[in-house]
Amino acid sequence: MQTMNKQQVSIGLINPKSPTNVGAVMRASGCFRVGSVFYTGQRHDRAAKFNTDTKNVNRDIPLTRVESLLEVVPENSSLVCVELVEGATPLPEYQHPDDAFYVFGPEDGTLDQSIIDRADAVVYIPTVGCLNLAATVNVLLYDRIAKSTESIAGDALIRQSRDTNNRVSCVSHSRES
Repeated sequence: MQTMNKQQVSIGLINPKSPTNVGAVMRASGCFRVGSVFYTGQRHDRAAKFNTDTKNVNRDIPLTRVESLLEVVPENSSLVCVELVEGATPLPEYQHPDDAFYVFGPEDGTLDQSIIDRADAVVYIPTVGCLNLAATVNVLLYDRIAKSTESIAGDALIRQSRDTNNRVSCVSHSRES
């Protein structure tokens, strides 16, 4: 089964701390078909050229520094904050909107109340302790695609996505592509 993603998904990062995490966010964004990534703050500027993606799946995703994430929420997108705050919805119970702008706080801080107050939803990943930024983005985007009817699956996707050193197959468990 393979379908095209017609949904608009963007990510906002508040003053990200680590170039490694930003690179991993960009890789996740490419893997899960995010359209754009925005960030605030000064700490990240040295990370804009950092690339952890060996498959270049994030090559066409704009990474843009902005003064305020609230000023760049795409039209018709729901603002979804991802943060460990009381009263937030656990991610397993959350139904993602078709068009979403997900905002993630810094690893060494939290989202401003003004952003949370403007959010259409606030969700958290129910873990003991907190995940780092890149792990949080990956879990959220995986949850989105796992719950979506716009998902892409099948052997054609596997052939397109795997590394050139991976040519193993599951012949006894093969399914149609």
